Amino acid sequence: MVTIIRPKKIISFEDFKEIWQYRELLFFFAWRDLKVRYKQTAIGVAWALFQPFFTMVVFSVFFGGLIKIPTDGIPYPIFVFVGLLIWQFFSTSLTDASNSLIVNQSIVTKVYFPRLLLPISTILVKFVDFFIASIILVGLMIYYQYIPNLSGLLILPLLLIISFFAALGGGLILASINVKYRDVRYALPFFIQILMFLTPVIYPPSIAGKYAWILSINPMTGVIKAARSALLGGAPINWELLGISGVACFILLIVGFIYFKKTERYFADII
Repeated sequence: MVTIIRPKKIISFEDFKEIWQYRELLFFFAWRDLKVRYKQTAIGVAWALFQPFFTMVVFSVFFGGLIKIPTDGIPYPIFVFVGLLIWQFFSTSLTDASNSLIVNQSIVTKVYFPRLLLPISTILVKFVDFFIASIILVGLMIYYQYIPNLSGLLILPLLLIISFFAALGGGLILASINVKYRDVRYALPFFIQILMFLTPVIYPPSIAGKYAWILSINPMTGVIKAARSALLGGAPINWELLGISGVACFILLIVGFIYFKKTERYFADII
């Protein structure tokens, strides 16, 4: 008796059921990525702290100290670090998810398992990095004697879920394209860098004046703006903008799943 496994072209409930059946493999992939990243580094998980910290320092010197970007009375290092936390979670998740199939080429070509596990597992690791980097935010608030809005922590899981949807949806599309066209691997970091300056990470959306609506097209704008409003107070949360961001990211996730399933059958042949 021979069993032939063929990837389906469309997404179905069976896909989610299969992911649940392979959940142990999913967490194994995530744990493997976490160990490989820090196994031969001298300072280990401290890299998750140093990268956002030094980025925050550079932005604080140039944009907070020299250009004097307005932050509504919030210390600029705190203001920019909240944006960096969300942005780096999204950008690194998108980058690693896009390269997940290429990095695991030997596994993809030799054994069957739900290919969706690879991009999902790479993003799970970023949750660990996010919470490690959050230690710096706590330290900044203690240093500047800034009292955060603790009730704003309740909305943080929602913001991370929306960011997860955006990174996974985009990552699935780019991972599928990356299998055939390796240009994605080299072009994506450049476009992410450009996109960061089109996202209110280092400045408030109000600085764009009458053109602030252009920034609202970017789904991450609503997420970062809501994070600052929830944690730092000041302006109330723009639920309408956050809702639009959530819907847009969810649609991106569905499109990513559909495109991934349609191209999945060719991965092992052309990777």
